Amino acid sequence: MKKSAIFINGSRGEVVDEQALISSLKNKEILAAGLDVYEKEPISKDSPLLSLDNVVTLPHVGSATRDTRYQMAKLAVKNLIMGLNGEVPPSLINREVLTHQGK
Repeated sequence: MKKSAIFINGSRGEVVDEQALISSLKNKEILAAGLDVYEKEPISKDSPLLSLDNVVTLPHVGSATRDTRYQMAKLAVKNLIMGLNGEVPPSLINREVLTHQGK
C-alpha cells in the first residue's frame, strides 16, 4: 500500500495481520486505518490500535440498523421454514450436507 493509503476493514478481523498493521501505522507506511472488526473481539483494552492517533475504531455494529436487522430476521425465518419443509434454503452455505441426506 502507498503511504497515503487509508486501510478500512469492516469484513472479518481474521483477514488482517494486526501486528503488521500496527507496525505499518506506527512507521507511517500507511496513513491511517478505520476498523470495525478485530482479530479477537471484543478488542483488548490494551491493544495498541486504541492508542494510535491515525486509527479510528468502532465496535462491530455496522449492521445495527432497524431495517438491516429486520431484513436479517426475515431471511432467517425464510431459511428456517424452507429447511423444515425439506427445501433448500436460499442462504445455505454448506451445500455438501445435502448430499449426505440423499438430496
